[in-house]
Amino acid sequence: GLCTSLFPGGWPPILDLPISKKIPCSIWFSIKVLLFLFLYIWVRAAFPRYRYDQLMGLGRKVFLPLSLARVVPVSGVSVTFRWLP
Repeated sequence: GLCTSLFPGGWPPILDLPISKKIPCSIWFSIKVLLFLFLYIWVRAAFPRYRYDQLMGLGRKVFLPLSLARVVPVSGVSVTFRWLP
């Protein structure tokens, strides 16, 4: 319910169509909650759970080089076009 209230707008329907205004807001809220539950269960079932050592290796071997490879071009463009304050 908290995710539904914060992200897709809470009680009102997603699209502002005349046919969607005929459905009560409580039904829209329930549909959104069920959609979030389905997505959460689907993601948990589809992706494997990583152990702590696997997460550390993934961060060290994959994400650190990717982030460093991104810092170089972004800083080069920022310095070239004088976008730095």
